[in-house]
Amino acid sequence: MTQSYLSDIASWGMRTGPKGIPSICSAHPIVIEASMLHALRSDTHLLVEATCNQVNQDGGYTGMTPADFRTFVEMIAARTGFPLEKLILGGDHLGPNPWKNLPADEAMDKARVMIKAYAEAGFTKLHLDTSMGCAGEPVALPDAITAERAASLAAAAEAALAGSTGIKPVYIIGTEVPIPGGAMEELDSLEVTKPDAARETIAVHRKAFAAAGVENAFSRVVGAVVQPGVEFGNHNVIAYETGKAQTLSATLADMPGMVFEAHSTDYQTQEALRQLVLDGFAILKVGPGLTFALREAFYGLDRIADFLFPAKRPETLLATVERVLTSEPKNWEKYYHGSPDEQRLQRHFSYSDRIRYYWPHPEIDAAVKQLFAVLDGVQIPETLISQYLQASYTAVRDGRAKPQATALAIAAVDHVLESYFTACRP
Repeated sequence: MTQSYLSDIASWGMRTGPKGIPSICSAHPIVIEASMLHALRSDTHLLVEATCNQVNQDGGYTGMTPADFRTFVEMIAARTGFPLEKLILGGDHLGPNPWKNLPADEAMDKARVMIKAYAEAGFTKLHLDTSMGCAGEPVALPDAITAERAASLAAAAEAALAGSTGIKPVYIIGTEVPIPGGAMEELDSLEVTKPDAARETIAVHRKAFAAAGVENAFSRVVGAVVQPGVEFGNHNVIAYETGKAQTLSATLADMPGMVFEAHSTDYQTQEALRQLVLDGFAILKVGPGLTFALREAFYGLDRIADFLFPAKRPETLLATVERVLTSEPKNWEKYYHGSPDEQRLQRHFSYSDRIRYYWPHPEIDAAVKQLFAVLDGVQIPETLISQYLQASYTAVRDGRAKPQATALAIAAVDHVLESYFTACRP
């Protein structure tokens, strides 16, 4: 087996080239296409991750298994010309979360089947997340139980790859972040992970991996998820403050070969992202921030189409989205609270961007296709781009994006990606 591109990520800070890597956590084809195009221009590797709820052996909310997701991403790579040898696929929050309503033994059995499917499909970055309680258990589990369950998942992945000549997976442990899908309440402040807690996470996992007979797998643990003090609520972003994370960052000196992975870095400024990387948070995960930008582009194009061709569609995209979300609230109702007007605002414009769960919905997908069909071949006036797609306006004026619907949607995502790729470069 050959080594992963990420196997020496802890040493990147001491050499020329990238100091960190963005982790693209999205299954939207336009987001993935924009990411590949950006990585091509930057001549760098691209890390794309799927979560346990999004992609699993039962299909997840995308309807895709890990093998399906790989095929899906590789089809986009073929279209964009992105080289597969520079593509890294990751699995995020791999554990019992999709089945936590079941007893722990049953949920963990399903989690082991899932991680085997990820490993066999060629996902080479695996985040082990077993911190959540299952039926009859506390919401959060003690470190020892979390580590024991994580080690059992690593053992399942290693067993699935026995005899393989492919790339050995690297592992990420720890999970001091909200559950997959985002925080369920408005956040005002966050407590940065305490240094002793970070050290303890590493120590208990090392012991558990040894007890499970997978010491070799632990040698490929390249990172730990901690809380550096970044998160976003429905209407607010908690900005990174490097001073508050310095003692946590210093603990990396006690963890040779490891970096920290920062979740929920969406909506941080480019300077904050750069400082995160300098402080040892070398893996920057971003998802909702990218689909938020894509939704902005879709809604801007929706307004442009409504202005240019007011009689061509029976319903605007925004109206279709509102109708579907109100009739099928399961993916947002636990997260959005307040008056009907407040919930309506959040449905469309929340930072948590739970619209991303609905883009594959048949009615919404059809409305997006209809929008792009109406604008197909149209050279959109710069003045309308300035009015409704401000984030892409400069790219159009500079000649970096064509004034056409698909190009403008990609440019909107690229505007966010630029901050991440720039933050990870020297």
